Amino acid sequence: MKGVSSAPGDYVYFKSQVPLHKIPIGTKQWRYYDYGPKTVPPLICIPGIAGTADVYYKQIMSLSMRGYRVISVDIPRVWNYHEWIQAFEKFLDTIDVHHVHLYGTSLGGFLAQLFAHHRPRRVKSLVLSNTYLDTRTFTAAMPWAPFVSWTPSFLLKRYVLTGIRDGPHEPFIADSVDFAVSQVETLSKDDLASRLTLTVEAASVGSLLLSDSSITIMDTNDYCAIPQRLKDELTERYPEARRAYLKTGGDFPFLSRPDEVNLHLQLHLRRVGVEPRPEVVKTISRDGADGTDSSSGSKKESDEEKEDRSDNMPQGSTSDQSPTLPESSGSSNDPPLPTDGIQLQSSTSMDKLMLLQLIVAGGVYQSCVLFTLCYCTLVLVHCGFTVSRQSV
Repeated sequence: MKGVSSAPGDYVYFKSQVPLHKIPIGTKQWRYYDYGPKTVPPLICIPGIAGTADVYYKQIMSLSMRGYRVISVDIPRVWNYHEWIQAFEKFLDTIDVHHVHLYGTSLGGFLAQLFAHHRPRRVKSLVLSNTYLDTRTFTAAMPWAPFVSWTPSFLLKRYVLTGIRDGPHEPFIADSVDFAVSQVETLSKDDLASRLTLTVEAASVGSLLLSDSSITIMDTNDYCAIPQRLKDELTERYPEARRAYLKTGGDFPFLSRPDEVNLHLQLHLRRVGVEPRPEVVKTISRDGADGTDSSSGSKKESDEEKEDRSDNMPQGSTSDQSPTLPESSGSSNDPPLPTDGIQLQSSTSMDKLMLLQLIVAGGVYQSCVLFTLCYCTLVLVHCGFTVSRQSV
């Protein structure tokens, strides 16, 4: 497993700014990131076997800065698809999200389609990347599936990693593979066993009530652990879906080609009617919830008011905007992510004082320049008049 010192710099910064939430729902433990304006319908990212909620950190950083809300989840420890559908629906109810846009890669794309099939009123659109429609191919390739729960952890990890092409890679693809491998090392034996079980359980995606125009298929054209035949079947199932092909990117284009992937995600969200709110990015608080613009002149609550309100709140609730009580990593005083060109207004009296000093200093400077110009003009005029008298 990679340590923090060997992790990418932007990932280290992401971890210092965006809190990781952990909440138990029934018998399932959910681990997820939720960042961006809460008033925007969320894009929920579901990873594959080798992925965790962390693999979409580049999407969280980029899209949240542009006014979108992004939720990235770990696949919880479920052992069949009915359990997945029920667990995911309870998760959405707990975080108070009713309608979602799903972005799934590999196994995550298959799970997203199954949820859209069984809960059609909750899913508004799909972005599917390097995924498939049924599990028959994987079932045939894994005859020891009935014994997966007794298999040692190191063998499960080795089996998962053998599906990732082992070099040589372009540098950006090699980096994405290294990061994905480091995430596999963080998964427990039961987590890996449950994901492999989902991969080989006999299941297929039925017809969706969702229109093809609300689906984007984003695949890489170089190579992928998912056979091309399965990706072709997906394309034939949704003939009117929007195509977003990446020339290269490997198994993890969201890590290796983040700029292209983020652009396609933005185009998809705008096409299905999701409007970002960049104007509130500057007021996103540490937990990712919408804040209050300091220019509105509203005063902060006193400590007594905060204590009184917290005493009166029901157990398990942290604020009016968040109905859950997640465990968050990091300090609540950390600043929000940078706003990528969005100008921030001064939010403290010290900032306003500095701004006033700059204005006054600028005025004094302008006055000095004007006085100097006038003085020099008078001197030149006087000298010219004296010279003219002497010449006369």
